[in-house]
Amino acid sequence: MSGLPTLDPLDRRLNLFGGELAETALRGKVAAARFVDGRPAHVVAAHADLRLRPDAACSIDHQLLLGETVQVFDERAGWAWVKADFDGYVGWTLAAGLAAGMPSPTHVVSVPRTFAYPGPDLRLPAARTLSMGSAVRVVGEAETRGAPYLVLDSGEALFARHLRPRGTFDSDYVAVARKFLATPYLWGGATGCGLDCSGLIQLAMRMCGRAVLRDSDMQAATIGGEIDGGAGWRGLRRGDLIFWRGHVAIVEGDGNLLHANGYTMDVTSEPLDRAIARIGRLFERPIGCRRP
Repeated sequence: MSGLPTLDPLDRRLNLFGGELAETALRGKVAAARFVDGRPAHVVAAHADLRLRPDAACSIDHQLLLGETVQVFDERAGWAWVKADFDGYVGWTLAAGLAAGMPSPTHVVSVPRTFAYPGPDLRLPAARTLSMGSAVRVVGEAETRGAPYLVLDSGEALFARHLRPRGTFDSDYVAVARKFLATPYLWGGATGCGLDCSGLIQLAMRMCGRAVLRDSDMQAATIGGEIDGGAGWRGLRRGDLIFWRGHVAIVEGDGNLLHANGYTMDVTSEPLDRAIARIGRLFERPIGCRRP
């Protein structure tokens, strides 16, 4: 019998409601004094942390990338209550990291992380670090000491080979995920500077043109089709996903799996049998598998 979860249609992580306010799409489904439409905005910070409450002491649930678009439903004391357009995730983020309107990006960062410089020269102090998947608008080109740069509408410059045109995608999400080996584990992390287990899945698939939900239980309920892992999990093949309650890992093939985890505190590759035994001793056995 499957132990995989189902998706609650009124999951608060994907539906904006609480107190007196709710998004208009929920009219007739939840009680609220006010139903409002969101105002379009986009992330202008290197990334935007999403939290359950407008409180910097509250843990991070998710992170949005530079250039990602959201709908803003409420603002208070420097915080904005938003819903992400890409995956529908709801949370509070610092309003200073957003700008009104919709951007028109031309390129995305295609390496795990890269530096944005105040000009086209690697000797300049880097202004900030951008994650894979960040969307930017290129307005010019430059070359310094033979190194090619692309200049953004912000005036920043990025190494040209770290960008690719928006709308072009990788074909192998497992290969993309492997680029993050040794990236630090971060609860709620969804950027090349820190990832949790489901953040790794979402970002790797995103770079292959596939939009999937954010958290591991959501992914266990929705990605691809459920499969039987077979005796000793020998029926799994490269790219399959294996789920525990609150955790997900990628089957690499050759008897290994790839995952961001709190045991090694990074993205690591390890023998599947060893990981199942270790997690089973500490927590439980896997609850199911899916094939994207």
